[in-house]
Amino acid sequence: MDQRAADALGVVAPEQSCAQESPHAPASSGVAAVVAAASSVRGCGEQLAAELGVPCVDAADAASLADELVLWWDDAGLALRRSELMLRADFSDLTKRIKPANLGRELIVRAAKLKDAARLGRAPVVVDATAGLGTDSFLLAAAGWEVHLFESDPVIAALLIDACDRARRIPGLADIAARMHPISGDSVAALPTLRGAVDVVYLDPMFPERTKSAAVKKKFQLLHLLEHPCANQEELLSAALAAEPRKVVVKRPIKGPYLAGVTPSHSLKGKAVRFDCIVPPQQHRA
Repeated sequence: MDQRAADALGVVAPEQSCAQESPHAPASSGVAAVVAAASSVRGCGEQLAAELGVPCVDAADAASLADELVLWWDDAGLALRRSELMLRADFSDLTKRIKPANLGRELIVRAAKLKDAARLGRAPVVVDATAGLGTDSFLLAAAGWEVHLFESDPVIAALLIDACDRARRIPGLADIAARMHPISGDSVAALPTLRGAVDVVYLDPMFPERTKSAAVKKKFQLLHLLEHPCANQEELLSAALAAEPRKVVVKRPIKGPYLAGVTPSHSLKGKAVRFDCIVPPQQHRA
C-alpha cells in the first residue's frame, strides 16, 4: 500500500511480504517474475519482486520466461508482458479526453458530479474502490477531484502506482497525477473505516461479459489473466455504502444487471456502458 495515500485516508497499510519463491515457480501474484530490463531499475525491480514473492531476473535471463506472464521494467516504466504482447499504463494517452471541451462530456465526470460541490470549500473526494489501471480516476482527477484508488491485485496495483509516478513527472499531467493516490489494498475492508470522509465511491467491478468480448484488445487480455469477476457484489456495495458517501457510482455493461440487484436513483448511458448512480439517504455531515 502507498503509505502516503493510506495516511491521507487514515488507512493502516499492511506489512509487505519479502518472501522469495524458487525461480520460475508459479506465484500467487499471477506473474512468474519481475524482469529488470534496464540497470537503472534493478533496485526497484528487486524490491517489487520481493513484495510479490517472485524472482527478479535480467532481460538476458528472461528467455526461458517468453511464454510466461511477467512484469517487465525498463526505462519507459513497468509493463505486463507475455511473449510479444505488452501492456503499460500510460495516462499521456488520455490528453485529448482531458481537454476542457471534452472533459465535461465524459460520462464518469457527469455521473460523479455533486450539485453542492461549490459549497464544500475543498476539492471533492472520491474513492475508486476497484481502480484497475486508473483511467476513469484520471479523468476525475483532471476534473478537480482528489482520488484515492484502491486496487486489490498487487500486480495491477504496481502497474497503477508506476503510471501515477511517471505522470507526476510529465508537464501537463503532473498536477492531475498529484491528486491521484493509489493504494495497493482491499477497499472492502477499508471503506467502512472512511465513514464521512468520502463524497463519492466509484465501483467498476469486473463483469464476466468483459472477459469474453471480441472487442477487447489483445494487450488488455493480459490484464484479464489477473482480474477476476466480482465474487460478492453485495459485500462490495455494502462496503461502499458503509462509507456514507453522498453518492455511489457503479459502471456496468449497457444491458447488464444492476449491481447486487439494487435499483439506482438514476443512470447515465453511453454506447457500451452505463453509470448507475445510487444516492443514499443523507446523514448529517460536518
